[in-house]
Amino acid sequence: MTEDDLRAAVAQVMPGVTQDLIRLARIPGIAFEGFDHTQVDRSAEAVAELLRGAGLPDVKIVRKGGQPAVIARRPAPPGAPTVLLYAHHDVQPIGDERRWHTPPFEPTIIDGRLFGRGCADDKAGVLAHVAALRAYGDQLPVGVVVFVEGEEEFGSESLEGLILEHRDELAADVIVIADSGNWDVGVPALTTSLRGIVNFFVDVQVLDHAVHSGGYGGAVPDALTVLCRLLATLHDAAGDVAVPGLVATEAAPLEYPLDRFRAEAGMLPDTELIGTGRLVDRLWTRPAIAVLGIDAPRTNEAPNALVPTARAKVSLRLAPGDDASKAFETVKAYLEAHRQWGATVEVSLEQLGPPCQIDAVGPAYDAARAAFRAAWDGVEPVDMGVGGSIPFIATFQDLFPSAAVLVTGVEDPDARAHGPDESLHLGEFARACLAEALLFANVAATVRPAAR
Repeated sequence: MTEDDLRAAVAQVMPGVTQDLIRLARIPGIAFEGFDHTQVDRSAEAVAELLRGAGLPDVKIVRKGGQPAVIARRPAPPGAPTVLLYAHHDVQPIGDERRWHTPPFEPTIIDGRLFGRGCADDKAGVLAHVAALRAYGDQLPVGVVVFVEGEEEFGSESLEGLILEHRDELAADVIVIADSGNWDVGVPALTTSLRGIVNFFVDVQVLDHAVHSGGYGGAVPDALTVLCRLLATLHDAAGDVAVPGLVATEAAPLEYPLDRFRAEAGMLPDTELIGTGRLVDRLWTRPAIAVLGIDAPRTNEAPNALVPTARAKVSLRLAPGDDASKAFETVKAYLEAHRQWGATVEVSLEQLGPPCQIDAVGPAYDAARAAFRAAWDGVEPVDMGVGGSIPFIATFQDLFPSAAVLVTGVEDPDARAHGPDESLHLGEFARACLAEALLFANVAATVRPAAR
């Protein structure tokens, strides 16, 4: 197919692809504990049906003790390379529904954006793969393996086991991870670095039971004050992470305009940035620590009593080049050494994932940049970092060392993934779908298949 043929084919399938995305996004497939996991099963079944309908003859739902994933395959034509297409069909919880302006699981189009949980992260990634496959029909120039997992938002605990079990089926020359974003609306990007993640709990205890705040206050500390003072030591006065021993490096030579960043983050006019140095360094290649939640009495239910115990959930983002396990031990030792007023402090791990750095050099990366350039009408793509984490990319790199890993995406800076009013820019989505279709042709022309 010529480039003009592909453009026409993608344009023809996009209305149906958008409607299928809406149908898929109506399924509240949340893999977190406490949610209805039959909805994750429904989501996997829907993805499997979409891939069958896109012309893949070998489609199955698999699991390895966790949530269901979908693997679908079409063999490569003789002498052609194989492309592995990754996405995930599970989504984040919605949080406080009152903060949404549209129903989270009833996707709604407003001013060219599709609003709803999962519309961007990452069901649009699933449908980008479907769009490219539909555009080619029976004329695919490459072999394709589609791998859509069902618990990425909950840590991908069973992912490595699934990959190991189905390693031969998943083997590919190029791996496309459709779970990132672009630099801006109208500016495509390859993601070449991602921070790692260490989520942990900090438990503080000062008493074996609550006591009267009037009778004991002033001499006995309360656990919430101790916890707050302890957490405050994690940053210095400028807002930089104060824990020694964590890696910090320099980001790509991009400048993130401050006014654009403040607008995209939704910062209030008087809120100041924290940290020092270039903005992209702070966001992509330096550690960051955030307190995600605190277990404490609700204010309208709190008695006049000193709280005996308190718990916080804390997230540490790691710079590329750091080691997640060592970083956890480093911050654990730091917090234990900085315990306040003799309180008992316990630090326990919830989740960790390694950071990632990609050397984006070679024919597959050239093929991707050429596809982006064509889909975005001549706009030059950029290489960018991401402050978020996709820990399993390191797993793909380790298990398929000869494959080129391309981290692409459909999100733009206003997608608000994980938050209220998550949305997808439909114009950018169409470009991403065209870019993936063009990528297949470019990979077929420039990448030679490895012997397997």
